[in-house]
Amino acid sequence: MPDASPLTPASPTPADAPFDAFQGANPKLFAPGDPRVVLVGVDFGPGSSFDPTLDELALLAESAGDAPVAKVTAKRKAPDAALFVGSGKADEIKSIVTLYQAQAVIFDQALSPAQQRNLERHLGVEVLDRIGLILEIFGARARSHEGKLQVELARLQYLSTRLVRRWSHLERQRGGVGHRGGPGETQIELDRRMIDQKIKSLKERLAKVKKQRNTQRRSRERAETFRVSLVGYTNAGKSTLFNAFTKAGTYAANQLFATLDTTTRQMYLAQAQRSVTLSDTVGFIRDLPHSLVKSFEATLQEAAEADVLLHVVDAASPALHEQIDEVLRVLDSIGAGQLPQVLVFNKCDCLPEHQQPHHSRDIYQLPSGRRCTRVFVSALTGQGLDVLRDVLAEAAMNGLDADSAAHRPVDPRFDMHNAPDAPPSLDVEASPCTGPTVRS
Repeated sequence: MPDASPLTPASPTPADAPFDAFQGANPKLFAPGDPRVVLVGVDFGPGSSFDPTLDELALLAESAGDAPVAKVTAKRKAPDAALFVGSGKADEIKSIVTLYQAQAVIFDQALSPAQQRNLERHLGVEVLDRIGLILEIFGARARSHEGKLQVELARLQYLSTRLVRRWSHLERQRGGVGHRGGPGETQIELDRRMIDQKIKSLKERLAKVKKQRNTQRRSRERAETFRVSLVGYTNAGKSTLFNAFTKAGTYAANQLFATLDTTTRQMYLAQAQRSVTLSDTVGFIRDLPHSLVKSFEATLQEAAEADVLLHVVDAASPALHEQIDEVLRVLDSIGAGQLPQVLVFNKCDCLPEHQQPHHSRDIYQLPSGRRCTRVFVSALTGQGLDVLRDVLAEAAMNGLDADSAAHRPVDPRFDMHNAPDAPPSLDVEASPCTGPTVRS
């Protein structure tokens, strides 16, 4: 593919087509070796996690090295027990797979092991769900020893529920000396036992890593180090902001989950006349697998024990409020939900002139009703970073007190919770940084 950005729907598409083709779906336009994939999302009504555009799934697929060629959406009251989407829609997907010579189909929701197996048999190609795709990306991006252990643990826990009778070697083996005696273990049982042993070993090794991290944190506590952690949705620009403050040269790329390993550096705050530690942590995403959150417990502990969280938000994203809510949900799950936060609305350089924030700093009310300081910045251009440094200096000297700054004006265009009746805040189509531009 000539471009790594999510592909826009082709125009025109036949009116009776049950799917949207992606522009550039001509096989000649793909780079050699790029697996072609079909994306599928199902709307199960209110309360379901459904993205009608499948844009985020396309970004995930591209981050895994796949080339999306078509997207299929469907609406059902409940998942089909056997094929998730029902036999009719499965037949439609199969025809699209054949049309575009796709090598895989990726679902935006979680599939049961039986549904995944049945779909693979029906479609004749590999089938992945959102969780499996995220685990693939994490497996490819893990660099440190700790990161690899955490990803491998999550992968094995996911795999242990998907041991199915697919191959001829899964016949019941005979037990006893000379193959005499009663029936022995099936191959599935052997595989499951080996996976369980491996999971136990990984948990023990991660427990040692956690102990080492706790020792390092106690050392920083004895030195009365003020700890700041960067958290946020993936692609919000955490690593770019981290590099802007510390000049660390941490890897930042145009892809989801570019960095998985926590990096900590010292940062000097002149106004406070002291140094603080700044940690860059793994990004969050909608429907992040629970096993992955649990596996990354040692890494995420950096956020859970910070003095202040810098919650980085992509100000140019059309789904910024949903992304804020998802990050808050994960923070609650790791015990960091009540820590002092500064909301950093990043990528302001991606907004057109008429949508630039009116104030560099104001107050944001979280869905829980708690108020926190908000700063508008661009980690890429440096806009607002001096204001953010001042906020961190205030926090290091006196703590954060949003109520003392309650008189500050609020820009309602960026604040759904404070101004629910305000008109839509962002003209997404006009934003030069939406769509293909992604910073991690």
